[in-house]
Amino acid sequence: MTKEELDAHFKEVEKSPEHRVLHDLGFFGHFIHVHAGGRSGKQHILAKLLCHDGHLTQRELLERSHVTSAALSEVLTKLEGEGLVTKTRSDQDKRQMDIALTSRGVLRATQLVEEQLKFEEQCLSALSQDEKVRLVDMLDRMRESWCEYEKEKKEAECKN
Repeated sequence: MTKEELDAHFKEVEKSPEHRVLHDLGFFGHFIHVHAGGRSGKQHILAKLLCHDGHLTQRELLERSHVTSAALSEVLTKLEGEGLVTKTRSDQDKRQMDIALTSRGVLRATQLVEEQLKFEEQCLSALSQDEKVRLVDMLDRMRESWCEYEKEKKEAECKN
């Protein structure tokens, strides 16, 4: 393929609905990560704790946060340094650490959750309720398709 043919091909691809959708999904993912704190940062950990009565074991928090143990330890150390959480040995299992929000942590987590709700409302304000429901349905179908694709790809890699 010549350079001109390749350039023409990419111009056509950029116009395709598939390209636009994937490009926009990338933009949305980045936007959400930047403006909503991602899924592993301090905000996320504080919100998780708040949703579970302000305390979880470190293992429970790890399972609910979908991050590595090292990343969680780093975030918890920062939160403890800021006076937002305490870490104490579990009375039931001395191998476990209990993580609890301090009073400052509860205030900060509550503020973050309120900001998150406003963010979610504002981000989707351009859509009607019916459009949001249809979008959720389409995204669910895409997620299922992508999970199936990933599963098939892993199975193919195992056969090689």
